[in-house]
Amino acid sequence: MSESTAHVMHVEDLFEPVQLGPHLLANRIVMAPLTRSRATSDGVPTPLMADYYAQRASAGLIITEGVNISAQGRGYMRTPGLYDNAQTAAWKPIVDAVHVRGGRIYPQLWHVGRVSHPALQPNAALPVAPSAIRPEVQVYTEDGFRHCVKPRALTTGEIYAIVEQYRQAARCGLQAGFDGVEIHAANGYLIEQFLRDSTNQREDDFGGSVENRARFLLEVVDAVTSVMGGSRVGVRLSPLGFANDCSLDSDPQSLYGHVVEKLNAFRVSYIHIIEGTPQGPREVSGGFDLQLLRRIFKGRYIANNGYDLTMAQEACRRHRADMVSFGRAYIANPDLVERFKRNAPLNVPDHSTFFGGGAKGYTDYPCLPAMTGTAP
Repeated sequence: MSESTAHVMHVEDLFEPVQLGPHLLANRIVMAPLTRSRATSDGVPTPLMADYYAQRASAGLIITEGVNISAQGRGYMRTPGLYDNAQTAAWKPIVDAVHVRGGRIYPQLWHVGRVSHPALQPNAALPVAPSAIRPEVQVYTEDGFRHCVKPRALTTGEIYAIVEQYRQAARCGLQAGFDGVEIHAANGYLIEQFLRDSTNQREDDFGGSVENRARFLLEVVDAVTSVMGGSRVGVRLSPLGFANDCSLDSDPQSLYGHVVEKLNAFRVSYIHIIEGTPQGPREVSGGFDLQLLRRIFKGRYIANNGYDLTMAQEACRRHRADMVSFGRAYIANPDLVERFKRNAPLNVPDHSTFFGGGAKGYTDYPCLPAMTGTAP
């Protein structure tokens, strides 16, 4: 049997190591980004967050909660930032705590765009967006959940300024010691607002055609890869998602096929695809086969949304995904990799402690007892 034939016949396993850019990951299990609102009111990460992420360092890769690239980019209270010296310095012990346990960690760079409220904005300003279209959603503020307001449309100059904020956030990530970064281009936030014709009604170079609507994302990718190098950058997309009142594009296949093909030029290491709508159905009426994106893209494909152990193993074995990310399962199961290996029951998460608060429902979930009789 030739070496190439052996490679084709190889059956991949969720627990096998995988090369991701310059990093050899211990397994193909990824911790998906999860907003938990445990930072300070001005976006500085806290020591409790170091405990939280270190507990979960057995994942092949941790992608942090969404990290604001600017004060304007914030849409939920007590979410961390990565744009000033205090935030950058506070991330370093978190990254170090994961590295000490042998893990790898990327921050997810995030600008929420219109999914915000003046209560969360500097000087109580209006949130910004590609077009002045109000989303019918609520955001989490110090006064509880509040309805979003009509945003202000960005000027062309402001768009380029935000691209520079992504570049600066990547520099801060490098300074904090992160292993790479993920660009959040999903779930109805700013980049996706630009991508879709349902939320982008601009008539300049950032609106209209597929090429123009993809321009903002590709400018951001260019900026971030200029700092990190493509091999340490990933992009999260939700081609069939309609989170945060971001209706589907009129032609998702053309739009996202174009985006993924263009990402190849930057040699980004992975695309992280939410298959269906976040925390919702995996199959979307009128959608398209997301494996098309896997075939177009030359890097790794991380699958997400509603996977359990059986589904994840099947996706790897059938080469439908290189890695699989898990969100809510990681809230209550810091030792998720070990639980999967032992096929053990999973802890049930406490929804009342998802956002805000302290250690309760954050760092106090129990792990399995250590196996006895095994070699040290």
